[in-house]
Amino acid sequence: MILPQRSGVRPRTTDTNPHTQLDQNPSASLVDALCVRLFALSGVIEQPSAVSVPGARALWLLPENAKGPREAFMIWTEFAHVHPMPDGSLHVALPPDLAEEVIRQGWGEPHPAAKRGLIPANVCMVYAPRDENEIEIVAGLVEETLQFASGR
Repeated sequence: MILPQRSGVRPRTTDTNPHTQLDQNPSASLVDALCVRLFALSGVIEQPSAVSVPGARALWLLPENAKGPREAFMIWTEFAHVHPMPDGSLHVALPPDLAEEVIRQGWGEPHPAAKRGLIPANVCMVYAPRDENEIEIVAGLVEETLQFASGR
């Protein structure tokens, strides 16, 4: 995936748990459109997150499809989740090389717990999409992560 530079400044976020995006938040319709796209991905099961705030919608794999390495998952077979409104950002266990690119190109940042070595270093916040074009980019990042979690 060729990742373009994200325009504008990075949103403000918290540096503690819960790790939250504080500004540049999307409309509910943008988050809904993103979720429709994400939860239609082949092999993805929607369940509440086992590690995020109440209301977070998580992407899980069936155990028999979770063939990626340990760092492909936040917990059990949960590899990403979308934070409830008004936040709209995601936490994603990105492939390590893609995590570096996401940070470099301004699409996200390391999770504070990853910076402290408590969870894999590739777990990042991916900032909430601000428009339809950004939905495509964020969905593409999650699709790459699905491949990683599936061991492909």
